[in-house]
Parts: sequence; structure tokens; C-alpha cells
Amino acid sequence: MAASQNKSTDAMAALVGAGILLSRIAGLVRLRIFSHYFGLASDAADAFNAAFRIPNFLQNLFGEGVLSASFIPVYAALLARGDKEESRRVAGAVLATLALATSLLVLAGVLASPYLIDAIAPGFHGSKRALAVQLVRILFPGAGLLVMSAWCLGVLNSHRRFLLSYSAPVVWNAAMVGTLVWMGRRADLDRLAVALAWGSVAGSALQFGVQIPAVLALMGRLRLRLEWGNAEVRTVARNFVPVFISRGAVQISAYVDAMLASLLPTGAVTGLFNAQILYTLPVSLFGMAVSAAELPEMSSALGGAEEVAAYLRGRLEGGLRQIAFYIVPSATAFVALGDTLAGALLQTGRFGRADARYTWGILAGSAIGLLASTMGRLYSSAYYALRDTRTPLRYALLRVGLTAGLGYGAALWLPGAIGIGARWGAAGLTASAGVAGWMEFALLRRGLNRKIGRTGLRAGFTARLWMAALLSAAAAWLVKMGVAAWHPVLAGAAVLGVFGGVYLGAALGLGIGEAKGLVRRVQKLMR
Repeated sequence: MAASQNKSTDAMAALVGAGILLSRIAGLVRLRIFSHYFGLASDAADAFNAAFRIPNFLQNLFGEGVLSASFIPVYAALLARGDKEESRRVAGAVLATLALATSLLVLAGVLASPYLIDAIAPGFHGSKRALAVQLVRILFPGAGLLVMSAWCLGVLNSHRRFLLSYSAPVVWNAAMVGTLVWMGRRADLDRLAVALAWGSVAGSALQFGVQIPAVLALMGRLRLRLEWGNAEVRTVARNFVPVFISRGAVQISAYVDAMLASLLPTGAVTGLFNAQILYTLPVSLFGMAVSAAELPEMSSALGGAEEVAAYLRGRLEGGLRQIAFYIVPSATAFVALGDTLAGALLQTGRFGRADARYTWGILAGSAIGLLASTMGRLYSSAYYALRDTRTPLRYALLRVGLTAGLGYGAALWLPGAIGIGARWGAAGLTASAGVAGWMEFALLRRGLNRKIGRTGLRAGFTARLWMAALLSAAAAWLVKMGVAAWHPVLAGAAVLGVFGGVYLGAALGLGIGEAKGLVRRVQKLMR
């Protein structure tokens, strides 16, 4: 049974990963073009990136993470029981409720934009603050459309249609890229930031539009009614509240980081934003891919308590191994080769080599908690499948408190104490968040072990992964010294290519099954 479970995990995670890869490639193209025109240390770049976070707060609160935890377990269970009519009623009621709540919050957000900017970026003043306020007002309606898109993702994932839902953000990124290319040479930076905000709204509408036909084809007739008396809808609402608070707590933590960054020299906000984009690439490709694929499978488990527990342990084991196989080398590369990675992806136009090194420092700090964050996502999915949304909430609140306290000291006090520039406080923010992430992960694992029995990675497996990653980093570092004078893109291809090749070879030599499985899948695709 374990072998078949692992195969299904691989197949579904591969679909999620493929969709995410497409969207992340589009996002990296957008980020590179943004960096070309805006650079790193510009007021317009800081204003846009700060403003971009505020409506995203709405998207993240009501969007993918919350709906995945509250809606998918109920909807997928109804599908597993063959109750299609009730599943349609629940989906329609959830969409209607979501549309009402989101509309009210979008209106409130547009009206309260000046106060929101003062809360998230107290270091912004004058024209920089005025631009950020204008951008928030433009971006908020687009965030509402992205929440509707997240509902589509919940339906599609429950029907095991992963590729479309996770590749849909490609059109959103494409709209923003098109705006940058069209307006980049004909507008000053402030006007370009405003045009880009409108491009984001247009892309949000496109992202929702490309998914809704497939959703309607799967569901058939969709009835939009506020059926708050329905038992299954009430279950979704009960699950929603603690996950909403938990997700909100995590978002508040991110906003605390952004607020602290706004108190640092110009460039810290954009540097933190750039590093987080790169950091979330492996989190999305591997952590989110496995967790998203597993949630509907875990939620569909039937049988007695021991049968469900054994099933969840099997799926967790396969998922954790797959996550660690990719995340361990990702964290190693962030620390050892972050400047090469940032240079290859972002170094163009106003974004120079010094900016790439600055991004590297922030990225290296984020590597501390990379493995904990990705594995924690899978553990949270297991809790949600068991309809336990309160336990992850408690641990998320603890993480927020730790992140805020540690982040304040690491960002505003530590640089001066050790005699480095104040702007390096942004690296302290990501490092302190990583420490808090490990604490949250340890608590999630301990709590779930009490529910279903022992889970987690075996020490020998983890040691072999780190050995392979360190060998590949050493080989790549030698290549890095030899190609220092090359164009950043060519140098990145050479260094990262050697890193990946050596890691795969070392993993195969150390007998890591996930490496063998990867080779088999590649060979199958090439036939």
C-alpha cells in the first residue's frame, strides 16, 4: 500500500509542480523585467512592493490557503461519497458567501488605503507615501478577483485537476509583463508603477476567467445562494474561522517584517520582496505541490480510526521524503550560491551586482527555516484532513509572536551591535523568521504524532541528503570562481547546472530512492 501511495503522491505532486513551475517561471520573468526598469533602491519600487502586499493580505486570508484547509476537506469528502448534488450546493453557497465578504472588504480597503499604508510602511513619507496609497486603491479589486480564483482552485483540486488551477497565474503574470514592456520606455517610474497596478487587476480577471469554464464543466449547474443553514456549509464555516485567524496571523507576521523593513534604508523593502519571491520558489514547487496534492487524498480517507491513522502515516512518509529531497539542496544553494542565483535572475538594467549580493544576504537568512516551512505545510494538511484546524492556529500564533520579537531585535538592533550597515537588518528579518518556523514545525509534528503515531524523516535519510547537497555545493563553488567574469545568466547556468548534476549523481550513489524515481520519470518523458 505504501508503494502505491507514494506513486500517487509523485504523480499528483508532479502535476501541481508543473503548474506551479509554469506560473513561477512567469513570475520570475515579471520580477526580472521589474528589476530592469525599477532597480532595487528606488522610491517607486519600494512603494509598489509595499502596496502590493496590502491587497494580497485579503487574497491570502480568503484565498488558496484558507479555502484549501476549510473547503476542500468537506467538498472532497462529499465527492468521495458520491453525493454530487450536495457538493454543488456547498460549492455554490461557499462562493456566494465568499463573493459577499470579499466585496465588502475590497470596498473597505479602498477607502482605508491611507491608514493601511501608515500601518504597513510607517517609514514612507511625502510623494513615496502618496504613490503607495494610490497603488493600493488600484490593486484591491484585483485581489478580490484572485480570491474568486482561489475558489476555482479548491473545486479543481478536489476533482484532481491540478495543472490548470496552478498554472492559471501565468496569465496574471503575463498581463503585468505586457504592461512593463509596453510602458517601460515611455513612462517615468511613478507612472509605470501605476500602469503596472492596472495590469495586475487585468491579469487577476484573466486568471479567474481561464478557470471558471473548467469548473462549470465539472460541476454542471451552479447555484449561488447564501445557504448558511446547510450542515456542510456550517462545517466549512467552522473550519474557516480558525484557519482564517491562523492565516491572518502568518500574514501579520509578514507585514511586521515589511513594516520593519520600511524603517531601514531605501532598498530594504524591495530587497526583502525579491528574496521572498526567490525563497517561495522551492516552497511552492515542492512544499506546496506535495501538500496540495495530498490534502484531497488525506481528506478522502475512509474507515476506522486506526485505518485512517495508518493511511495518513503512509502518505506523510512519502510526502516528507519527497519534500526533503528537493528542499535540502535548495537551502544549501541559497546559502552557498545565492549571489549567482540572484544575478542570473535579476541582474539587468538598474539592478546591479551589488544588488544581487544584497539579495543573497537576505536569501541566505531565509534558508534557515526553508525545510521547516515546507514540511510544516504537509503536517498542516494532515491536521486539516482530520478536521482539526485549531491546533495549527495555536502554533501559528506562537510563531507570529516569536517572529515579531526576534525580527525586531535582528533588524533594528543587531546590525549596529555587530558593526554592519543598517540595511542588512533585512537579512536578520528572514533569519529570525526561520528560527520561529522551526519552533512551529516541531510543535506540529509532536502534536500529530500524538494523534496518529510516529511520523517524520529518518535520520539516516536526512544525513545522506545533506551529504549530497554539501558535495554539490563544493563542486559548484569551484565552478563559480572560474566563471566570475561571465555574463550573470551564463554564469548562473554553469554553476547551478553543476550543482544540480552533482547533487543528483551523489544522491543516486548514496542510494536515495527519490533520485532513482526522478531519473525514471525523466527517462519516461524522453521516450
